[in-house]
Amino acid sequence: MYVWPCAVVLAQYLWYNRRALPGKAILEIGAGVSLPGILAAKCGAKVTLSDNPELPHSLEMCQHSCQMNQLPQVLVVGITWGHVSPDLLALPPQDIILASDVFFEPEDFEDILTTVFFLMEKNPKAQLWSTYQVRSADWSLEALLYKWDMRCVHVPLKSFDADKEELADSALPGRHTIEMLIISSAKDTI
Repeated sequence: MYVWPCAVVLAQYLWYNRRALPGKAILEIGAGVSLPGILAAKCGAKVTLSDNPELPHSLEMCQHSCQMNQLPQVLVVGITWGHVSPDLLALPPQDIILASDVFFEPEDFEDILTTVFFLMEKNPKAQLWSTYQVRSADWSLEALLYKWDMRCVHVPLKSFDADKEELADSALPGRHTIEMLIISSAKDTI
């Protein structure tokens, strides 16, 4: 099972902030192997893992990760970005939304932020903690964040000891830059 470097960096951020996690309601979107969500659950958070229900193997991977880590209390739900579904509507209030490398394809950016906006409207103090790999200088979330009335703070990897080569690097050829963001409603203050 391969864990993407962005998931490792987001897990490092969670570990660095582990004392703030007990009792927090956390939703991981696009969870895949679920490393950040599993770590949050191990740190005492109330975690829900989600992935695309049209990709049943992704949901099976989330379930498998929960089983391997003896976390039967972690919920696994199917959420399609940009769609308001019964599973999305039924989510309990959330404090933190985790997203590891979901900003992969530019055509998905607005659907992701639409879903995050919906969750933040239900949970005005919620924040999106996201890591992503920089793939193109032409890809930006700035206009979409403005459109959806969100704001963003860049979190330097060195601020939580994740700038070390072994954490933010990958086995793929070439140099891969990973960024960490905290996104919130512009109505809230970070």
